[in-house]
Amino acid sequence: MTDTERGRPGAVKPDTGRAGVIVAGGRSTRFRGVDKATALVDGVPMIRRVAEAVAPAVDELVVNCRRDQREAFEAALSGLDARFAEDPILDRGPAAGVRTGLRAADAEYAAVVPCDAPLVPSAFLAFLLDRARHRTGAVPTVGGEVRPLPAAVHVRAATAACDDALRLFDGRLRDVVRVLEPDVVRERTVRAFADPGDFLNVDAPGDLRTAERRLRGARPADERGDDREVLDSGNT
Repeated sequence: MTDTERGRPGAVKPDTGRAGVIVAGGRSTRFRGVDKATALVDGVPMIRRVAEAVAPAVDELVVNCRRDQREAFEAALSGLDARFAEDPILDRGPAAGVRTGLRAADAEYAAVVPCDAPLVPSAFLAFLLDRARHRTGAVPTVGGEVRPLPAAVHVRAATAACDDALRLFDGRLRDVVRVLEPDVVRERTVRAFADPGDFLNVDAPGDLRTAERRLRGARPADERGDDREVLDSGNT
């Protein structure tokens, strides 16, 4: 089965296991014209760091991207068992990218992670997937706010929620959450698995340095991991 066939609406899928969906089709407009997915974080492409965090928690890995990104992503993910789901229509925003990735997944549930969140722990993604079981999904509360990503979602329910968010609203990730009505994990519970800084969104070169400090064990006192507006802007 080709990538396109996997992503075709109505394709028969077994609905078993867990998928990891990395959303990476954005334009990185706030990253000085460079595709931040392949920017190096302490010497490793950011998308590879994300993939290596997602992979232990799932049975299959799907990367949403634009066609022109694919060659670079294949090089960055060399040696990893990843499949690519190319956006059929470009620049429709993050909800469309999530939908493309989910349509290519063969699993019942999926962990959905943006390509610019290289610090989210594997254990937290596994927890979210467990929490989403028998629900439409699960999303974390960080810094007093509900975050749309990372999320664990029921693939069919979330695909339909993306459809509705794009058809009825602005297609932002918060619209997907509103339609999906996932379980919202309290911040106290989230903190048992991850620090707030683990949700850092790398949106600019300075964020790369913050991510690298964290990887080396530093914990900046003022870090907040404020990725809410970026996640809703379509720049993932």
